[in-house]
Amino acid sequence: MSAAPRLSALLAALLAAACDAERPATPAQRPAPAASTPAPASAGADPAPPPDADRSYARPAAERVVAIGDVHGDLAATRAALRIAGAIDGSDRWIGGKLVLVQTGDEIDRGDGEQAIVDLFDRLAEEARAAGGAVYALNGNHEIMNVQLDFRYVTEGGFKDFEDAPGLDTAAPRLAPVPPPARARAAAFAPGGPYAKKLAARDVIITVGDTVFAHGGVLPSHTRYGVGRINREVRAWMEGKASPPAVVVAEDSPVWARLYSSDPPPTPGSSPCAALDKTLAAMSAKRMVVGHTVQRNGITSACGDKVWRIDVGMASHYGGKPAALEIAGDTVRILTGDTSDATGDKGEKKSSAGSEKK
Repeated sequence: MSAAPRLSALLAALLAAACDAERPATPAQRPAPAASTPAPASAGADPAPPPDADRSYARPAAERVVAIGDVHGDLAATRAALRIAGAIDGSDRWIGGKLVLVQTGDEIDRGDGEQAIVDLFDRLAEEARAAGGAVYALNGNHEIMNVQLDFRYVTEGGFKDFEDAPGLDTAAPRLAPVPPPARARAAAFAPGGPYAKKLAARDVIITVGDTVFAHGGVLPSHTRYGVGRINREVRAWMEGKASPPAVVVAEDSPVWARLYSSDPPPTPGSSPCAALDKTLAAMSAKRMVVGHTVQRNGITSACGDKVWRIDVGMASHYGGKPAALEIAGDTVRILTGDTSDATGDKGEKKSSAGSEKK
């Protein structure tokens, strides 16, 4: 057994002792549900949630919005996807202008470039803001797991990656049970740690205009609970001010849900699509964009194009190809870099559109 699995197994056993707060049972302690898991029988029969009065999750509409799915520690794939989106130049500087970019979570685990990726999105958010655009990186299930100190999907390089992270307190008493090779990462991601605080600045669910973005998917039960409330409670936990909210570590949480991501895709009239319709109505939205479940043939849609599944497995762990989803008004396009030969005014390559929906 290599060093990373040994550390991960030991950390799983020490999870409760390594953190201050008790945790409810989480999907991190059991296998994640398969993409083909059928929807609960009651999913389509739940009463429609009322419109969510707290709209702190809502961001203004934008002329052009591009979404990128799971990148899982692969810095090269991350850069490729950002260039496909028209967000960065060859020096990783923002060139998107008023573009709004959304990354739907799972920047970490399974690869060795995690610190650089998190830092890149934080810097791009500042550069985009100055240019009149925006970058919104969301928390996925792997961000949640790392703040829980569940490191089962961390590579050996991923443990080493945070040894030079600034502001670490590796001597904190709560980290004493953590094996020394993993202590730097634990200090970075434990609630209140410097990288946990970076993640705390990110939401779990947002809307941009009439589109909902989340890692796994937003269900009617989440809107009844309160989307703004979910974001606030996760933020407080990651900052070290509260226990982890049960709603986000549950198996059907917004970062773990796979209701809309099955293969074959759910079709209008099905239980998942009925649940989606209720969620969209409660959030005053037209469509949802989710990651989390790898789509082996590229970005796909379901429920009559009301949900787009954008996890293409672009990280080297999966071997997929980078892609992005563009939303401009009512037009939705899949962007890839495979066949692009058009040039812009400045001679820079533009991404090709794999498909277009209106």
